[in-house]
Amino acid sequence: MTSAKDQNNSNSDNGSSDSDAADRAATTDRFNAPMYLARYRQKQTGTASPILSPTLNGKGETENGVDTALYLKRFRQRSTGGATEAPTTPLWQRADLGTQQALTEDNRNKEISPPSNAARQLLNDVYLIRHGETQGYSTDSGLTPQGAWQAHSYGRTLSRRIKNGETVVFRHAATNRARETAEQIHRGLIDGLVQYEKEITIVEPEPANEFRNFQFVAPDGLKDVTAAFRQYHALLEGHERTAAGDRPLWLVEMDRFWRTQQGGGDPIQHWLTVPLMHFEPPSMTVRRFWAGIVRLSGEFPGARLAIATHSGCIRAFAVSALGYDPGEPYNTEHVRVKLLSDLEETTGGHDAMVTYRNRVQEIKVPDIAQLPTWSVNDDWSGFDSEAQ
Repeated sequence: MTSAKDQNNSNSDNGSSDSDAADRAATTDRFNAPMYLARYRQKQTGTASPILSPTLNGKGETENGVDTALYLKRFRQRSTGGATEAPTTPLWQRADLGTQQALTEDNRNKEISPPSNAARQLLNDVYLIRHGETQGYSTDSGLTPQGAWQAHSYGRTLSRRIKNGETVVFRHAATNRARETAEQIHRGLIDGLVQYEKEITIVEPEPANEFRNFQFVAPDGLKDVTAAFRQYHALLEGHERTAAGDRPLWLVEMDRFWRTQQGGGDPIQHWLTVPLMHFEPPSMTVRRFWAGIVRLSGEFPGARLAIATHSGCIRAFAVSALGYDPGEPYNTEHVRVKLLSDLEETTGGHDAMVTYRNRVQEIKVPDIAQLPTWSVNDDWSGFDSEAQ
């Protein structure tokens, strides 16, 4: 049996349940349009929506009281020819192209630099760059399309690293492959400067004799190794065909050098390690490279020096500085030399930092006048007694 009291309690509970259900229905039922639809209707009619209030975007701008997506604003501004940002805004912040924005932001220097009074003065930043991929070494050939692209890409990369107001000097060996490499790096640098909106001083590419390839003494004189190939090949073919007479020593040495390359070996290592009577010694190529660097440093103080040259000489230079052979540089790979001011004299430049393949070595810049000449006449005067 159910008592009256229980009945009253039951009615009371039912009334409470009905009230709660009504409240839940009132809070869950949606009679207004979804927000995205309400904003669309508001844009179409231009009237204020009762469910929207004027809001400001991150830059204090509104469009009919509704925030406008940044990508949409940029699209409309480009369509109407309007400027995206004030000219004073950095390029990495206002670039529309994602790749360009990433590259320009990467260009921002994130290094922790010491105070200017604590750091040694950088006299010159030198890049000894191997030429791009060439069409062949049997003649003085130029670059392949791949080699031109390599050099152009190097110039674009260089443009990301330099700062406004710098000076870049281009020099190269006299061969076609080195000249075209310097020219393509120069073009790539100019393209990058336009993209990243930088202004620097550029000294046009010119040949520099100190940075020529290592030389070979042929019967008709001193010449580049590749320039002597035709003469070597023609004379060697005659000896092999007729088998008459002994081959001269210059032909034997040149034959060993080229057959090493043809067999898939390392002819530069052969030149670095085997005494060759008709080849320029590696030490002499290092000597004249230092002579060229010191000369250009005096002519262009504070400049970056981009020098397109050949792998053999670059490798000998690295071996001399690091004390071991790091291996053959790839096309457009470089050995970097930072000339530093002397600790006591700001114009001395006696110290240098040589960097190659993640190895950094601090060395003393050699005094060219005090280096042996290795003359066959043995007429070197020796060390200056006053310098000892």
